[in-house]
Amino acid sequence: MNASRYGRKSIADKLFLLGELSLLCLSSWLASTLTNINNTAVPLEIRLLNVVIFAAAVMLCALSVGLYDHKLREGSKGIVKRVVITLVFSAILLELIIFQLFSSIHISSLYLLWASLFAAASISGFRALCHYQDINRLSRRRVLILGAGERASIIERRMRRNVDRRDFEIMGYVRIEGDKDAAILPHRQLNVDYTNDLFKFVMDNEVDQLVIACDERRNKLPIEDLFKCKTRGVDIIEILDFIENETGQIAVNLIYPSWVIHSNGLMLNNGFKTSLGYVLNVVLAILLLAVTWPLMLLTALLIYLEDGRKTGASVFYKQLRVGIDGTPFYILKFRSMKPDAEKNGAQWASTNDNRVTRVGQFIRKYRIDELPQLLNVLKGEMGFVGPRPERPEFVVQLAKDIPYYNNRHNVKPGLTGWAQLKYPYGATAEDAQEKLKFDLYYIKHRSLTLDLVILIRTVEIVLFGRGR
Repeated sequence: MNASRYGRKSIADKLFLLGELSLLCLSSWLASTLTNINNTAVPLEIRLLNVVIFAAAVMLCALSVGLYDHKLREGSKGIVKRVVITLVFSAILLELIIFQLFSSIHISSLYLLWASLFAAASISGFRALCHYQDINRLSRRRVLILGAGERASIIERRMRRNVDRRDFEIMGYVRIEGDKDAAILPHRQLNVDYTNDLFKFVMDNEVDQLVIACDERRNKLPIEDLFKCKTRGVDIIEILDFIENETGQIAVNLIYPSWVIHSNGLMLNNGFKTSLGYVLNVVLAILLLAVTWPLMLLTALLIYLEDGRKTGASVFYKQLRVGIDGTPFYILKFRSMKPDAEKNGAQWASTNDNRVTRVGQFIRKYRIDELPQLLNVLKGEMGFVGPRPERPEFVVQLAKDIPYYNNRHNVKPGLTGWAQLKYPYGATAEDAQEKLKFDLYYIKHRSLTLDLVILIRTVEIVLFGRGR
């Protein structure tokens, strides 16, 4: 039996990353060989160093445009498009920054062109082959769900697409005594005598993971069989943890108080989020201001020309938001709506909001309107990464309607966050609840590494105009 353990790096992922890394190194080596075929002046160590730098730059840019997102929903054309964008970004990074700072390692611009062309062809072909051959089947876990009621039905609803189940295969659902009627299709339920034959079924069918998802567990679960399964290497996991691991969110509607107390994470246990975190945020804010001030100046001018000179309205917009520990502060943005947008009181913004100006539509799509919030970062009211701050008028109602909503205020709000990466644009109470699931996941797992991943992948949001 395959004793698969949750959380390990799958064989498929290792093979995929190794294959892609090898192709990038090969592309770089072929390009350096081609461009220096009659030139022996370039030392071997410089060529090898270029191989490493090229591969690292491409993989970093691939991460930034979402190519390493396991749940990426793109067809072959979309993948090729992202591969091309990745290589353009990496070429700009190398040519304008790395090779300018370290000119002694620069072979030639022609080398970079050939390396990018070779990489575009090989990476696109490799990804198409992996998709066609379904490489993930090499390490896909066999999962059995203990439960077929309301709680178990959440798995069916949230993980119904193939991309959601790329790392596992659900063998079926076992109805446990006390399960409520739910929308689990009859053909998905297994006829297993779980009180007597669960261990035998697990062994015979090489089950790797058991998910406890029954509605009523008191004196209902076969503890002895579960213990025997555990000692044979079968992973046993709660539905809350299963959904968290597979979707990157915490199912708020399934949380119970003891889980909050005993769950790993949710603790401020490192210096990064205190004094060091503030210093890093200030440094990043100053660097970003130094780079984007011409864009900010142009944006302010366009807003003024569109309606500011006629109405006298400011190009900026101050709005009260709720910060860490519920402390209110004024967020600063470029004005993207008409001056009288809220003459009837606070409203949720919508996808095709007729209150948004023409300039506003563009700067909202590419998040340019958020750039003045760098001043909020400098003041210490916000960080670069964290839950997006919400308006007090909405927070009061959302806290009444959504369990654990106020827990998102336990960390400093941010310019970007996990929810913005994982959830599309939304502006309703239902969307707020969905985003809370991702915000709680971030709060539980926050770390320097996760913050860096979110910052890098924010490029994808800006580039493709996703999320808010």
